[in-house]
Amino acid sequence: MTRLVWFRNDLRITDNTALFNACQDQYVKIIAVYMATPKQWQKHHISVRQIAFIHDNLIKLQHGLAELGIPLIYQQCADFSASLDWLREFCQKEKISEVFFNRQYEFNELRRDQQLEYIIGNKVVIRSFDDSVLLSPGSVLNVNNEMYKVFTPFSYAFIKQLIKTEVCSLPAPKMRKGGGVSINPILPYLNDIYKSEAFPSGEKVALAKLRNFCRENVKNYQKTRDIPAIDGTSCLSPYLAVGVLSPRQCFNRLRTEHPNLLENRDGAFIWLNELIWREFYHHLIVAHPFLCKNKPFIDWTDRVQWKNDEAMLLAWQQGLTGYPIVDAGMRQLNKTGWMHNRLRMITASFLVKDLLIDWRKGEHYFMTQLLDGDFAANNGGWQWAASTGTDAMPHFRIFNPTTQGKRFDPNGIFIRRWLPELNQVPDKYIHIPHLCAEENQTTLDYPLPIIDHSKARKETLEAFSSAKNMK
Repeated sequence: MTRLVWFRNDLRITDNTALFNACQDQYVKIIAVYMATPKQWQKHHISVRQIAFIHDNLIKLQHGLAELGIPLIYQQCADFSASLDWLREFCQKEKISEVFFNRQYEFNELRRDQQLEYIIGNKVVIRSFDDSVLLSPGSVLNVNNEMYKVFTPFSYAFIKQLIKTEVCSLPAPKMRKGGGVSINPILPYLNDIYKSEAFPSGEKVALAKLRNFCRENVKNYQKTRDIPAIDGTSCLSPYLAVGVLSPRQCFNRLRTEHPNLLENRDGAFIWLNELIWREFYHHLIVAHPFLCKNKPFIDWTDRVQWKNDEAMLLAWQQGLTGYPIVDAGMRQLNKTGWMHNRLRMITASFLVKDLLIDWRKGEHYFMTQLLDGDFAANNGGWQWAASTGTDAMPHFRIFNPTTQGKRFDPNGIFIRRWLPELNQVPDKYIHIPHLCAEENQTTLDYPLPIIDHSKARKETLEAFSSAKNMK
């Protein structure tokens, strides 16, 4: 008897539900496999940074599994269809009796797994598990047995269910009988090498970051999380996105360090709520698969007449809008593949509510850049900012980018880090540098604002009102 463990977005050994269950019988042969699908990644706009991050973590995973006596086979296939063809042949060749994997919830991924059942289900036992979420999608429903549309009641119900459920982290499997195995090196599948000093690969690094955050920084999270100039957030999202870290590990470490987190409602509870937002968006795409098909949650918002201004879009992408807090956030994204969460909201609001550009263009661009690209979270965040999603920001609530900059980066510390051309601008002008240049009759190597916020706000309100009233 031989069991196959199919790794996907769960690149870790500890607390891996499929791997743990496959390894329960010490005398069964275990083979692990990972199938890269470059064309599918391209269709899903996965960033080259994330692809490189996956590769680096795969190498760590392969070595860790080898020490346990489990070989990891790497195979490159064009897309999901090709991966199923290869898997069918592999199962026949290796006489696989059972396939174990952790579920993914996006539409194409769910359809792929349904096809797998059809292709090999009559010959091989398929065992799948919920692993990338704290609670299974569909397990937290309202009184009408439907998925919640508003976050706050979902959060209350989620916490009640979480308390009743045994959400434990699973240990790493024991070494197989016969000891370690040799490895076949996984060659890079990118010509360019993307290394992130801020996000080294491997689950040991991820667990150390989690431990340090929960012990040292989470207590101040409520006060510091919105200030991009300081390290006030966990910075764990890249590890969660590719499954180097599990949400159970996050929750269990958090309550180990802060056993009263549900009573105190302090920084630890606020961070737990961020994990629940992640769950909310993952549960939503299962309940409403159309979210994976470029559709807004609120129907009438699809009638908004967006502008098709490529020059404006490019200025936003390059961080050349003339609004320092927006530009600093975009340049952080372009340089590192990561952006502070407050800045994700500010930059998204600016694209949609100031430039009146379709939110889907921003969602797409973020995915092509993000190291922590996660469809459900990225889509949910963009639809929230664009006022097109469930429990989204009301369409008449429009961030003023200058006010946001003054509030969250008052002295321009973060702005100067990413916009060195503004280093000599005094603090009182850092959010309106063009005014400083005008008063001093000098020039700056920095663009004037590409749009007037007050005029843009009126235009956006009219565009949304027209769409809402359209029959």
